[in-house]
Amino acid sequence: MVSVVIPVLPFEMFLFGATGDLAKRKIFPALFHRFLAGQFDEKSRIIGIARQKLTDIQFKELVKSSLTGFVKEELLMADKLEGFLDLLSFHSIDLDSSEGWQKLRNDAGINKKRVRVFYLSIAPDLILPACKRLSEFGLVSENSRVVVEKPLGTDLKSSQKLNATLASVFSEIQIYRIDHYLGKETVQNLMALRFSNLFLEPIWNSQYIENVQITVAESVTVEGRGGYYDKAGAMRDMVQNHLMQLLCLVAMEPPASFTADKVRDEKLKIIQALDTIKPSDTVRGQYLASLESESYRDHVGVENSDTESFVALKVGISNWRWSQVPFYLRTGKAMSVRKSEITINFKDVPHMIFQNTDSRNANKLSIQLQPDESVTMQISVKEPGPGGMRLINTGLDMSFANLTDVTSSVEAYERLIMDTVRGDQTLFMRGDEVEEAWIWIDQIINLWQEGKDKPYPYRQGTSGPMESELLLQRDGRSWEKM
Repeated sequence: MVSVVIPVLPFEMFLFGATGDLAKRKIFPALFHRFLAGQFDEKSRIIGIARQKLTDIQFKELVKSSLTGFVKEELLMADKLEGFLDLLSFHSIDLDSSEGWQKLRNDAGINKKRVRVFYLSIAPDLILPACKRLSEFGLVSENSRVVVEKPLGTDLKSSQKLNATLASVFSEIQIYRIDHYLGKETVQNLMALRFSNLFLEPIWNSQYIENVQITVAESVTVEGRGGYYDKAGAMRDMVQNHLMQLLCLVAMEPPASFTADKVRDEKLKIIQALDTIKPSDTVRGQYLASLESESYRDHVGVENSDTESFVALKVGISNWRWSQVPFYLRTGKAMSVRKSEITINFKDVPHMIFQNTDSRNANKLSIQLQPDESVTMQISVKEPGPGGMRLINTGLDMSFANLTDVTSSVEAYERLIMDTVRGDQTLFMRGDEVEEAWIWIDQIINLWQEGKDKPYPYRQGTSGPMESELLLQRDGRSWEKM
C-alpha cells in the first residue's frame, strides 16, 4: 500500500525555545522528516527564538547537530539537509523584555494571509509574556495558530489562568494544546476500528466488555527531571493528560462526524461522566533505591518527599454504555519495561460447550502504543493435532504497521505539527476539556492530602507496589502482564 502525502501550504513557524531539549529531540526531527516526505518545501520558513546569542549560521549548526543525533543516518542526504537548513533563521529574544521583538516583526513581514504557527516550547510562566509581546507587536493574524505543551496547569485554577492568557490573544480555534499520545498511529486507529467496523461497535459496551485496562509504564527514573517532577507527580504528569485522553477515546460515543469539535464534544461528555473516586480505589507508589540507581527521593533531592512516581486507579463511568464496567489505569516510573497499552477484556461466553476448557479471558483486544505500535485480538481456537477438542488462546494480528513502510516512520509530532499547519484540531485538547479533567484530578489529589497517606514503596524494575495488584485482586481480576 502506498502512503499518500498531502502537501500543506507554505507556512511560517516561530519556534520559541528553539535551543531546548524538546526542539532538538522531537520538533526539528519531525519537521525534517516532513520536509523529506515533500509535505512542505523551501517556500516555508522556520524561525527559531531563544535567549541565547546565536547567529543564523550557529543556529543552523545546532539544528544540524540535533538532526544527526535523532534522525537515521541514511536520511541525512546532503542536498535535502542543506535545503532544510536553508529554511531556518534565528532571533535572540528574552521573553521578559521588549528588545528584539521589532526586529522579529520586521523579519516576519506583513503577509498575514500565510499561516503562522507560534510553537511555545517554553516554561509555563513564560507563556503570558510571550502572548503579550506577540499581540503588542502585531504578529498575530487570523491565520495564526499557537501550540502549547504540557503542563497545561497544575490544577483547575492554574489551568483556567493559562486558558485566559491564551484567550486574551488567540481565539479557541487558534489554540492547539498538544498531547503527543493522540498523534500515534494506533491511537487514531482505535477510532477507525471502533467507528468503521460493524463487528466491533455493537459489542463495545457493558453487555460484552468485562473491564478495560490502560497502562503507561516507563522504565526510566525521574533522574534529571526531579525539580519538575516532584511538583507534579504521576497524577499531574501522566494521568491528567495522556491516560485521560486514552480513556476518553476508548469510552466516547460515536461523534456525528469526524470533525474537531464533534470529537471533542464526545470526549468532554466522558470526563463529565467519570464517577467520584473513593480513596480505596487509588494506589500511590514511590520507587526505592536499587543496586544500579538511587531512590526517588534521592533523585528529586527531597528527603521526605511524598510525591508519587506511580499511580493506579479504578475508574467508573456513569452512563448507559459503561455502567458497571471498571476502567483500571496505571502509570509509573522505574518499572520493569517501557510499555503503553490499552486492553479491552471481553466477557466470557455465557455457556461453554467444550469440556475441560478454561474459557476465562478468552477474548481481548490489545492496542499497544509503545515501544511497538500494534493491534491484536485474542481469540480461542482448537489446538492443532489429534486427541479431542482442546482450545487454546491465540493472537489474531490486526496490526496495520506492515501495510506501508512510510506509516511506521511517521512520528506523532510529525502528524500533529502538520495538523496544526493545516488547521485541524481533531487531535488536540479543547480548553473546557482540560478544565473538566482538572476538576476530576483535583478531587483525587485533595483526597490524598486529606488522608495524609504516604505512597507505598516499590522496587525498581517491577510492576509497581503490591497494593496495585490488590486493587484488582479484590475484584477477582489481575493486571495484564507487562
